[in-house]
Amino acid sequence: MPLLGAHMSIAGGLHKALFRGKRSGCQVIQIFTISPNRWGPAGLAPDKIHAFKEARAEMGVEPVASHNSYLINLASPSREGRERSFQALLDEVDRAERLGIPQVVMHPGAHLGDGETTGIRRIAESLRRIFDMTPLSRVRILLETTAGQGTSLGYRLEHLAEILEMAGVEERLGVCVDTCHLFAAGYDFRDEKSYQRLIRHLDATVGLSRCRLFHMNDSKRALGSRVDRHEHIGQGLIGKRPFSFFLKSPLFRGLPFLLETPKGRDDSGADRDLQNLRTLRLLMEK
Repeated sequence: MPLLGAHMSIAGGLHKALFRGKRSGCQVIQIFTISPNRWGPAGLAPDKIHAFKEARAEMGVEPVASHNSYLINLASPSREGRERSFQALLDEVDRAERLGIPQVVMHPGAHLGDGETTGIRRIAESLRRIFDMTPLSRVRILLETTAGQGTSLGYRLEHLAEILEMAGVEERLGVCVDTCHLFAAGYDFRDEKSYQRLIRHLDATVGLSRCRLFHMNDSKRALGSRVDRHEHIGQGLIGKRPFSFFLKSPLFRGLPFLLETPKGRDDSGADRDLQNLRTLRLLMEK
């Protein structure tokens, strides 16, 4: 069976994410270790690390991944921008190591006009440097599939396959599959036939063994729109049934499946994460 959870807010402290995850019925969670929209401090105070580890033991919820800052762009045409991004990712790997979080999810980056080939090369070079500088780290970096907005890379599985091959260090690098992003990028999986076609393509490009985590999100926008807009499970243009294909597959047994659906409560006051997780569980049982 897959492990179900969601991305959780760290408002009030990193440890609060674990409490929120427990209340929402999560087995596993993903967090930001710092604010995702600003360049933050490199390290973490020892008391914050201690509080996080205490909450983890108390709640029994596993933090399986952190998500890096949205500002990081290893494909940037600006040398200064790439170096700042490189340092920020290096800091994120260090924070994850200190917190005992095994994986860091990252958007590959955007070439901003320099072309996909150049952008892919720059990303791979930076990742190799990260691995060279952290030879003893146990943290794996996961390249997330993207919707392909603007000049973002990773909307084709071939992009990720090239980065994986060029960066090397197989045990330190994998893929995070986001269902909304796949759909928006043009990969259909709404029936058994198209789902199996996607699985074959995943295997032929990045390799199924490199798919280490799934983001389970419905899509507000159409197939191939290349617009990243998440929706509650079954309330978007993907629909409920396709999520069961992933959840029930023996290929992905035991892997984390995490919601990044909109937060909040419905008109009755019910927690949206709790509702979406319940939907996923029902899909697994049918």
